[in-house]
Amino acid sequence: MNHDFQEIFVFNITVQDIIGNIFVALICGITIALVYRYTYRGLNYSAAFTISLIMLTMITAIVIMVIGNNLARAFGLVGAMSIIRFRTAVKDASDIMFIFFALTIGLAAGVKLYAIAIFGTIIISLVYFVIIRFNFALPKSREFLMQISTKSNLLPDSPFYDVFNKYCKKQKLVNVKSVGEELNEIMEFSYYIRLKNENKSTELIADIKRIPGVENVNLFFDET
Repeated sequence: MNHDFQEIFVFNITVQDIIGNIFVALICGITIALVYRYTYRGLNYSAAFTISLIMLTMITAIVIMVIGNNLARAFGLVGAMSIIRFRTAVKDASDIMFIFFALTIGLAAGVKLYAIAIFGTIIISLVYFVIIRFNFALPKSREFLMQISTKSNLLPDSPFYDVFNKYCKKQKLVNVKSVGEELNEIMEFSYYIRLKNENKSTELIADIKRIPGVENVNLFFDET
């Protein structure tokens, strides 16, 4: 009985196992990083984070090999890791997903579950590509923010109604402010709009700019 209990803490691993585990983790980590690189749509892309995904996958595999099935090592490693303080805030939900993706694949590679690591990487990557390609999570009709700067003394009455009616399903004035002196007063209008056809956004901007008194037009949409 005592002999069986002691065998729980025995973990045999060869040099070939170490090289194989790290190599599989490296290949899967590179794949994960490439998927992240080519699908990222936010405004704060980080090359360092992309490289970190590769290293995280490999490091996780090594950590699992170090722990093996030894409970003492596992608790010791948890204690050592508790010293580390992570200061960098993860702002994008997709970044968190990729971190867990790399950790999970690293775990599989570290315990020699190569089929799970490789096929898991391929399947999850393909599913994510499909989701991104077809904009699965985005609504069919998106809201844009349009900001229009005008010279108030040249602006006609109800200047934007006809153009909005032509291109937009919905428009809502959310803010108006004046900038400058009375003689050269600039009025800034902010609208939430929903386009009938998003491919005609440039035509909408061009028509707004043709209105007498319009100085500048900006159209914003934040995909993140």
